[in-house]
Amino acid sequence: MTSTFPGTMPKGLRIWMHTYPDAVAAGACALLALVGWLGLQGGQVGLGVGLLLTGYVIGGYASAKEGLTTLWQERELDVDLLMIVAALGAAALGLWQRQYYLLVDGAVLILIFAVSGALETIALHRTERNIRSLMQLAPDTARKLVGGQERLVATETLGVGDRILIKPGDLIPTDGLVQGGSSTVNQAPITGESIPVEKGVGDEVFAGTINGHGALTVALHKPPASSLIQRVIRLVEQAKTSQPPSQQFLEQFERGYARLIVGAGLLLALLPPLLLGWTWETTIYRALIFLVVASPCALMASIMPTLLSGIARGARQGILFKDGAQLETIGRVRAIAFDKTGTLTTGVLTVSDLVPAPTVEAEQVLQVAASVEAYSEHPAAEAIVATAHQRGILTQPVSSVQAEAGQGIHGQVEGVPVQVGKLAYVSAGLATPVDPVLLQASQRLEGEGKSVIWVRRQDQILGLLAVADRVRPQAAQLLQNLRQRGIPTTVMLTGDNAATAETIALGVGVSEVYANLLPEDKVDVVKRLQQQYHTVAMVGDGINDAPALAQASVGIAMGGAGTDVALETADIVLMGDRLDQLEQAIVIGQKSQRIIRQNIALALTSVALLMVANFLGELTLPAGVIGHEGSTLLVTLNGLRLLR
Repeated sequence: MTSTFPGTMPKGLRIWMHTYPDAVAAGACALLALVGWLGLQGGQVGLGVGLLLTGYVIGGYASAKEGLTTLWQERELDVDLLMIVAALGAAALGLWQRQYYLLVDGAVLILIFAVSGALETIALHRTERNIRSLMQLAPDTARKLVGGQERLVATETLGVGDRILIKPGDLIPTDGLVQGGSSTVNQAPITGESIPVEKGVGDEVFAGTINGHGALTVALHKPPASSLIQRVIRLVEQAKTSQPPSQQFLEQFERGYARLIVGAGLLLALLPPLLLGWTWETTIYRALIFLVVASPCALMASIMPTLLSGIARGARQGILFKDGAQLETIGRVRAIAFDKTGTLTTGVLTVSDLVPAPTVEAEQVLQVAASVEAYSEHPAAEAIVATAHQRGILTQPVSSVQAEAGQGIHGQVEGVPVQVGKLAYVSAGLATPVDPVLLQASQRLEGEGKSVIWVRRQDQILGLLAVADRVRPQAAQLLQNLRQRGIPTTVMLTGDNAATAETIALGVGVSEVYANLLPEDKVDVVKRLQQQYHTVAMVGDGINDAPALAQASVGIAMGGAGTDVALETADIVLMGDRLDQLEQAIVIGQKSQRIIRQNIALALTSVALLMVANFLGELTLPAGVIGHEGSTLLVTLNGLRLLR
């Protein structure tokens, strides 16, 4: 008769059993051990021994396979093999001496080891679930517009240039540019920012965000596989599987330590009868307990569960840790360098002043500057071009455009050379001195905290423009909070002039200011800070600050949403472009460091106490296993506290 049980088993139970096979094996091992023990108690020795040995096989199969694979392929001993050897040793000793309680002790060892492994898997699955939830943000289907008709297609089949319809309340399936309609979009799943963002024609929308009240027509400008959410998923998966140096050290330590434990266990099994007069039974039993309690399981579980929890928590809050090592590093930071524009300030510049030279029209200065700056991606350039458009000033064709990092940009307008940028850059090789009126205006504007941009055509200074930025409202509070969290040194790095930099620095409260810096100068400052403080973070926009981000102990990019270079260059990306996320990242890093230290102390203390109890003869094999595996489970659950 064919059983219908598998077909009638509840779907949730089938999924749970498939997800946690080690928990099923542990349950079967527990049942067999209990019935086998009852059989021994009832005088059914053969049945009891058979059930107990079956429990050994079911409960210990996975650990034995992993341990033997490591031994065969890597010629190394690991903790799993030590546990199996101890259990089999207890069974052999029990069968040899016909003291079947030792067989029960070995079964209990296997059972507790299996239960501990199952509980660790269940606990770590919580972290995996938080990470995998990112993958559910992007829907599998999209409403593709073909000839004015709407078709439901698989998102992965879309290509660049395709148009899709996003209805109110829809989850946006992939990145694209709005071609029609307007709406508010909830970007919290990506950036952690709960306030919806207004989107209109020309704005970019991101996969995994939620459309609001209006319908949007969106054109794809990149394939779905290159969308922001897919890149984030790949980076989080990479962070999940990569191991920080501390974990790599522990794994190397484990291999040498396991060999040491086996050697010490053999000596303990041979020397006490010869030197101390112990019986062989007592000696072997104590040696088996030693193999169990001296194994570094808890120590090995001290780091990775904690770091995985921190990575998952950061992802929920719009903070992307690209590696567990960076989560460790940010917890040890003692100095932070900030780029000014777009980091401590909003980065949204506006042209506040326009000062032409005598006999030059203001519109002419703006037209020349906007024509060249249209080829630049600098925030100041965008402000100049936007102002020209607002005033109805048309830009002119420009050729031979070339930007000089940290200095300015030059090109040819109608065949005439034009330069726009800093005074030293623009005035180089100038035959006549700069007009004193312009110099006076420049000093006044810089004293007001504004950035001055000079405009030159051929051999004439046409005038200057001043662009103003706004300090982020939360910047001053953030720096105060960082000092309270043990980071006393905050440094501002900027390519802007000293007067503007000092004005901004005074408003936010940084401890040091470095102005007039080229990208390579920022790298030098970070190096000097590292010599003094060792662990230094750099916070920037991920584009102009790429060299300094790469040099810092941990590079942190603001505004990861849509910024390719930020995702590629920085170690940590603040997806929401919010300074308070920086403090959250540091809090997660510092908490992870405290938890790791707690776990290591607990693991070492547990091993020491259990070994002492064993040598005093006060420890049974099941008690040793409970103490050993209990400490392992405790450090794992302690690490998972970061998920709360």
